[in-house]
Amino acid sequence: MTGMAGGHTMGRSCSGLLGPTPFAAIGARSGACCNKESAMAAIVVSKYKEADEFLRNATLKQGLYDEGAILMKDVLVNLFGEEHAARRHLAQKLFRREYFRNYERRIFPKTIEETLVPFVQAGGGDLADFGYHVLMNLTADASGIDRPLRTREETATMLRMIKSFSKAATLGQLTMVDMGDKEAIRKEIIDTLEEFDQVFYTPSETRRRALLDRVERGEMPESEMPRDLLTILLRNEDNIELPRDKMLKETAYFLFVGALSTTHALTHAMQHIFTWRAEHPKDNELLKEAWFLQRCVWESLRLHPPTPELNRKLTCPVRIKSRPETFESGDLIVDMFKVNQDPLMFGFDTEAFNPHRATPPQGWLYGVTFGLGTHACLGRILVAGTPIQPGSDLKDAEYGNMYLIARALLDRGARPDPANPPTMDTSNTRRNWLTYPFLLDKG
Repeated sequence: MTGMAGGHTMGRSCSGLLGPTPFAAIGARSGACCNKESAMAAIVVSKYKEADEFLRNATLKQGLYDEGAILMKDVLVNLFGEEHAARRHLAQKLFRREYFRNYERRIFPKTIEETLVPFVQAGGGDLADFGYHVLMNLTADASGIDRPLRTREETATMLRMIKSFSKAATLGQLTMVDMGDKEAIRKEIIDTLEEFDQVFYTPSETRRRALLDRVERGEMPESEMPRDLLTILLRNEDNIELPRDKMLKETAYFLFVGALSTTHALTHAMQHIFTWRAEHPKDNELLKEAWFLQRCVWESLRLHPPTPELNRKLTCPVRIKSRPETFESGDLIVDMFKVNQDPLMFGFDTEAFNPHRATPPQGWLYGVTFGLGTHACLGRILVAGTPIQPGSDLKDAEYGNMYLIARALLDRGARPDPANPPTMDTSNTRRNWLTYPFLLDKG
């Protein structure tokens, strides 16, 4: 992740343990050094410095999504070693600075305004529902999934599919669910993926292939090509192995993770902002300042990471500076809540929401919420922006879409609906808001 303090990795050839080597020197190839199965108790990490060192180790393999392999097995976040490095390099062609700035300045503000219209007319609505709609539109554009009809019915169909896909990422965290229920969920995901292929993916792929052919024949300028993930995958400029079923799953994953994770994060952030504003009225004016609102968003991201834990599998013996022992094998579990509330990094009141919190000695105010190392979130800047300082020139500021949505809502008088309290989703361990009714000033 850009801007985070550098860590060290421990590589291992099959002949023995190596000493500390800078991560950049090892690269993704070190991930294929060994395939020893886990046979030990899980290594639990609850301190920021340890998490930073472990997660920057390229020999650790993703282990969070085993239960949802029916969709997650072949997507970027779940790949390992050279295959992961190759796919990530290809996907990074989308996530460049000019892409973020174009979306933030030209595309996303228009999307927010269009999505807000019916909510302003109604004087409010449900914050989760609003978040789904505005972020689904943004993510669909970025993923390369066309919505030719732009009707409420089409939107409802895509939202239903996105919510179904998201179950693949949370299967391992469901509470009070037996194996029969999990198999039913897997079947639902398979059926939804087939429907998504027919209704959205195939038409979107067909249109882009036709456009690429026109560019190839000189009938259309390159500048008119869509700038999205599917186009980049179809072009496959790096010539990596990328069959159609993998592109289908990658696009489906990108679509749901961008829409749902950020929607949950947005709802948490607005809840904290509403509460802080009520309890600290002297900060109402500060909320108009870009730097302070961004700090509110980042503080909420610290308290509410998208998953309770990160799971990695050791493929080789690992040693880090922060702990004396060598870990031969096993599963690594990073407790995201404890790491993001490490008092050595974030102060004495780490369980509390405090937008006046001092900047940590290393890393970001939002902790490890976007991950670190080879599996760090590619869309971090799109979601959270880059740091804004008090009194800084905002001409080139990168706010992030969470800031932009929060600002648009606050500018229209967003507040909780006192007659309809919010409800929490208790079906899994992520603890997100299921509903969050809110009011707006009518236009």
